[in-house]
Amino acid sequence: MVDRRGTPVGASSLPWGGPGARHAPLAFHPAMHRHPEPPPLTTDSAVFLDIDGTLLEFAPAPDQVKVTTKVFTLLTSLATKLNGAVALVTGRAIADVDRLFPELRMPVSGQHGCERRTASGYRHVHASPAEATDRLRVAMHSLAAEHPGLMLEDKGITLALHYRRVPHLAAFVHRAVREMLAPAVAGGAGLQLLTGKMIVEVKPVGRHKGAAILEYMDEAPFAGRTPVFVGDDDTDEHGFHAIHARNGWSVKVGPGATSAEYRLADVSAVLAWLTAFDKRSRAALPHNA
Repeated sequence: MVDRRGTPVGASSLPWGGPGARHAPLAFHPAMHRHPEPPPLTTDSAVFLDIDGTLLEFAPAPDQVKVTTKVFTLLTSLATKLNGAVALVTGRAIADVDRLFPELRMPVSGQHGCERRTASGYRHVHASPAEATDRLRVAMHSLAAEHPGLMLEDKGITLALHYRRVPHLAAFVHRAVREMLAPAVAGGAGLQLLTGKMIVEVKPVGRHKGAAILEYMDEAPFAGRTPVFVGDDDTDEHGFHAIHARNGWSVKVGPGATSAEYRLADVSAVLAWLTAFDKRSRAALPHNA
């Protein structure tokens, strides 16, 4: 028995097995999770895509990711097929996204909704409290300098400390940054901690990917369409909740507990799903188009 979106009624929201499962498997396998793959995209979809871990494979450092010609071409084609209703929704700064895709000036929400470029090119910026952020910048930089392998990514509005190269420091990094942030929180600075895959990040309170998606959905060319958000990390959960509020499709990439209703196994599966829509759209065109 399935609901109107094809989700099995009563299916567990856990990524593996049911309530009686004792141990999660060591490796993720599509056949082992409870979430179905998403339905095919349609021409009335509004598509929102995370970047790292969704469109692009992770790398040891953010500036080392590889953008293939396939991904660039696919994004360009999707934007054409959907009349521009495609946006990148990422933790990266917009300037960094433009570096990755130098010839592609599409709508982008950066730094977890703290900056947002609309389809018309207008840029909204939600600044962080300068004094508190500056103090944290100095403290986090010192922490990274003291522990080789840690990397501070200063995005301007948000500060991200990566420990992908030293995963054994995870607990230490989380504790240290929380202690650094505590005085700012106690003083009402309006900052909060955001955790993701091998990263802890300090950002302004109230901004997140879900807020950016809802703002896009009130603007052309996204308004009136069915929103679809694809993301892989805990930082994407706000986006999934926003999608549900607009009766859209939420798609989790890879393993892990999630509020999303659909799942794709990995980056390759995401690209295959998007490519299938692109091919169907091409086939539907008149032969002389």
